[in-house]
Amino acid sequence: MVITRNKSEEVNQEEQEEEMESDIINVMGEDVSPLEVEELIRRHPAIAEVAVIGVPDAHLGQTVKAFVSLKPGVQATPKEIIAFCKERMLRHQYPRQVEIVGELPKNADGEILRRELRACESARLRGQI
Repeated sequence: MVITRNKSEEVNQEEQEEEMESDIINVMGEDVSPLEVEELIRRHPAIAEVAVIGVPDAHLGQTVKAFVSLKPGVQATPKEIIAFCKERMLRHQYPRQVEIVGELPKNADGEILRRELRACESARLRGQI
């Protein structure tokens, strides 16, 4: 059996592969998988959703920044979440920054859009937000 794809399916797959490669965070020369970090952060009892991105850092090259939404009726501070992560992750994996948001950006299928988080963070760093 031969499975054929149309051009738009091939383009979508290429875009997804490029996005996955751009998701890798390089901290102190170590590759950090956002999926692994997100999986560990989700274990925090207050976390509903999480997405992590790499942000520039003068000393580490990049560092991990987590965007989290909290479960209804539950509270947590960025410091508490960072401390939780620091206890459970390797030195180069845990987020140095945590931003609590009401909702994470998603596509029509409900997948979190890290590229939008990266674009907002990049604009913020340039002083445009």
